[in-house]
Amino acid sequence: MNDTGGPAARVLFVTERPARWRGARAALEARDGLSVAVAEGVPDGRIAPDVDCVVGIHDDATDGLALLEAVRELRPSLPFVLLSGVDDGRVASRAVSAGVSEFVPALDPGAEDLLVDRVEGAVAERRPARDGGSVPMPIDDVGIREELRLKERAIDEAPVGITITDPDRPDNPMIYINDAFEELTGYDKAEAVGRNCRFLQGEDSDGEAIDAMREAVDEGEPVSVELLNYRPDGEPFWNKVDIAPVHGPDGEVTNFVGFQTDITDRKEAEMEARRRREELEHLLVRIDGLLQDVTRELVQAGSRPEIERAVCERVAADDTYEFGWIGAPDYATETIVASAQAGEWSPTEEALAADLSDEEGGPTVAAYRTGEIQVVGGSEDLADLAARTPWLDADDLGGVAAIPLSYGETTYGVLTLYTTDGAALNEHEMVVMAALGRAAGTAINALERGRILASDSVTELVLETTDSDLFFVELSKETGSYLEFDGSVHRDDGSVLTFFTTDADAEAVRDVAAGYPDIESASPIHEFDDATLWEFGLANASITATLAERGVKISSITVADGTAEISVELPKENEVRAIVELVRERYPDTKIAAHRERERPPQTRRGFVADLEERLTERQLTALRKAHVSGYYEWNRSVTGEELATSMGIDRSTYHQHLRAAERKLTEAFFERAVTHG
Repeated sequence: MNDTGGPAARVLFVTERPARWRGARAALEARDGLSVAVAEGVPDGRIAPDVDCVVGIHDDATDGLALLEAVRELRPSLPFVLLSGVDDGRVASRAVSAGVSEFVPALDPGAEDLLVDRVEGAVAERRPARDGGSVPMPIDDVGIREELRLKERAIDEAPVGITITDPDRPDNPMIYINDAFEELTGYDKAEAVGRNCRFLQGEDSDGEAIDAMREAVDEGEPVSVELLNYRPDGEPFWNKVDIAPVHGPDGEVTNFVGFQTDITDRKEAEMEARRRREELEHLLVRIDGLLQDVTRELVQAGSRPEIERAVCERVAADDTYEFGWIGAPDYATETIVASAQAGEWSPTEEALAADLSDEEGGPTVAAYRTGEIQVVGGSEDLADLAARTPWLDADDLGGVAAIPLSYGETTYGVLTLYTTDGAALNEHEMVVMAALGRAAGTAINALERGRILASDSVTELVLETTDSDLFFVELSKETGSYLEFDGSVHRDDGSVLTFFTTDADAEAVRDVAAGYPDIESASPIHEFDDATLWEFGLANASITATLAERGVKISSITVADGTAEISVELPKENEVRAIVELVRERYPDTKIAAHRERERPPQTRRGFVADLEERLTERQLTALRKAHVSGYYEWNRSVTGEELATSMGIDRSTYHQHLRAAERKLTEAFFERAVTHG
């Protein structure tokens, strides 16, 4: 009977043999409230939306199981009754697995009546939606008991922790926990059920978050917090807890459902990001204060010892470091000796000295040799360093950093720092220390260069070398030629233009120059009767640049038969041995041919030249130097301005603009000096 009073339920009867199943179809048609339509196979499972139930036949002609699977793909909640004409128990099992609503064995007595009852039952559960009632979800189609089992299984197997509490019992205990809660917390059901979930909290759990949960439960309101919880072994984990009240028919709260999610990875990442941000902010404050203080001291310092003492004391005063010292090389003893020290520790200068010839000389020697920061950390490396350094206590040591005090390719000394906090020697800290080392090296370089200009007495050295790493030596060896140095210009980009006059064949000069990576260009400037003036563009690694960084001036270079004599001038108080060793380090086949000291005139030519070079731009100095060394100012003017312009890669008018500007500044400097010293 159709008790609903509504339209008849539409049943689709699917078979490939309608005649064989005429009786079953007639039984369905005879029942009031059912409207039956026959389809001879629906292979893709597409069913009209107004169909209320499908009756599928499974026999040797019709594959009802395949139809069931196809329908379930597209209409998972549509009632499907399978009428089986095959005497095989596996059919029923497969049908249940595929999601059949009802299964009717056609060979059983009374199968037709059973089929009608099953179809009516399936339709009755679905009818409210078709008769204007609420639209059911697919889960509503499985029956009440199956629905409950499905929901329970979903909760049990959910990937997040789920708890249910009963507020009507004392202390609102948990009456249910799922498997994920056990995995998350480490507590099994026997340990957790019957207790309030506060047992997960510990000494570092956030009190404000706990109060927020308590207040929400008291008010019957939902709440979401992030809380540090603890497992049975004391291991902490971050738990995102969402609590929602469950209301009964009368609107009263009957239960609370809690959802727990492990967010430890995210919280640790957030805390690490916060920690790094705070470290960076602290570092920026330190950088600003430290570099400002050191820069102020460097500007005020009038001597190298003042620079070293100021740097050492300021850095050691920082809370990061317990002790620091600056060492400079003493070539007489082949050691790095302490020139300044500061901090809580007080080793002797003898104890600090580091052997330059020792391959295992520690971070100070390595920093001096390489010109790069050296950091020692880790218990094994620190213990090894302490074992080779009697005054160090490995138990108090967290890390060591050695920072070269460098300018260009020259390292003047090493600042070695010691800390009890190994984490302090991080990447950011070393950036600060590298900047400080460069600032100190620049200040020392400025003083060293200034001393030769201000000194009334100088030391003259003649160095003799046959080292083929010097291109002019190799050129003389290969060609048997003679070369004479005519000066150099240091350009703004760090390269150097060096001028030599030689009687060597032009092709030979180019061949030798091509074999030296440091030579960027080789160009003839002017041809004399028996020689040619050449301009060599060199990288900053040239011998002239190396010596200039140490305040040393090359007076002359003459080369004959593969032997070069290099005359240099340096302050009397400068370390002659240090300069010699600096040259020998790069050019081993070098020796001292002469060594003498002399007094300068009160107004030195060097001071005048230095002042003039300060006034001239790089282009102006280059134009003036080329004009001078090429014979442009001689009475017969053997080279033209156009030729010199071409050698600089500029046009003739631009060259003359640079040259006239240089000549004007030269004239002004000459007359200013004449007035001042006249």
